[in-house]
Amino acid sequence: MKGVIVVAFMLAIALMGGCSIVLANPPLVPPVQYEQFCEAQKVSGTGVIDVSTSVIDKKIALEYYNTMAGDGDMELDSEHAYSQDPEKLKRVVSSVNGSNETGFNLFETTKLTYAGETPLTGGKYLHSKAFYGGIGADVQEMFSVNEMEKDETAFFASTTPYQPAGNVSPENLIKKLKEAGRDTKEVEKLMTANNEIYIPSHLVGLETKNSFNGTWGTDAKWHKIFYKDIKAHEMFTGTFEAEKTIKFHENPVPDIIRPPCDGIDC
Repeated sequence: MKGVIVVAFMLAIALMGGCSIVLANPPLVPPVQYEQFCEAQKVSGTGVIDVSTSVIDKKIALEYYNTMAGDGDMELDSEHAYSQDPEKLKRVVSSVNGSNETGFNLFETTKLTYAGETPLTGGKYLHSKAFYGGIGADVQEMFSVNEMEKDETAFFASTTPYQPAGNVSPENLIKKLKEAGRDTKEVEKLMTANNEIYIPSHLVGLETKNSFNGTWGTDAKWHKIFYKDIKAHEMFTGTFEAEKTIKFHENPVPDIIRPPCDGIDC
């Protein structure tokens, strides 16, 4: 099976309060002393497989898990990279920013082949946690397969540039984004760093191409209380060939929503 899964979430909502527009869910400001993590591995062999990686960072509303276990023949070439400074993590994803180099807070690639009598079981979970300033969107992959070939990319961005262009601090950039309003060109300019790398906050995504014999599926959802509830579920058991694209997107410009009790003097 050849499958393509693309799940992207972007959000910028605004509320009208008094005489000003306020971003209800602005991009998160990266910490002054940023943190990074990178793991790259190439593995080829036969035997017991037990692989897992997890990254949880409340400062950038990130929750990520990736696990698999089995007993068989495997070739694996993977990279997990995480940076609170998105300008440092520059990668190309076909479904993002016109396939141009882009800055991410998390980027993961997996190229895998597996064959064995014991199923290879595992999954992946990528979540932008609304409680910590994310957008409340998540993507999950699950599989139990006796054979699989997979080429997959997962990606996540939630912060402003660490060094915005035009001598603007990350903290003051939020105000500039509010002033830009619905001017999408100005918003894109503000979300471009000094090194000319665009940061596509808020974004959660998964692209995959795979063939398999077994069970494989994805769940994706995006929930915003009272306003939005989007769900997509796919599950296949057997031997398949398919191409699939799933994409959720909302323009990163403020929307004007009148708050309760507007105009009432209290």
